[in-house]
Amino acid sequence: MALRPDDDDTELGEINVTPFIDVILVLLIVFMVAAPLSTVDVPVSLPGSSAPAGERPPDPLWLTVTADRAVLIDDRPVAAEVLGTALDAQSGGQRETPVFLRADKSVGYGDLMQVLDRLREAGYLKVALVGLETAP
Repeated sequence: MALRPDDDDTELGEINVTPFIDVILVLLIVFMVAAPLSTVDVPVSLPGSSAPAGERPPDPLWLTVTADRAVLIDDRPVAAEVLGTALDAQSGGQRETPVFLRADKSVGYGDLMQVLDRLREAGYLKVALVGLETAP
């Protein structure tokens, strides 16, 4: 008696790829939705803050940058080149004195960064940015 292969004993050599394709399509949709959210080159117009005002130190230094890029310490104009020495004279050399920095809306980011760099070079590292309080 000869052995012949039975139809019930044969193996299928194909893989069912339908679940694999379903998973790939779901991942594609997730990445298509998430990709636009990860861009960082969106122009931003920063509003005022609705956060509650913090506790004010007893004697802060007020540093103001006006629309014409003039720098004032407690309402007295100061040349940007001598900002560090003027702050030392005002604070008595206490570089731990908090500096409240307020700037006009029209002051550019680069101009504000120059003022912050001068503060850092002078050793004044406790800087608070002042903004308008808005309703939440």
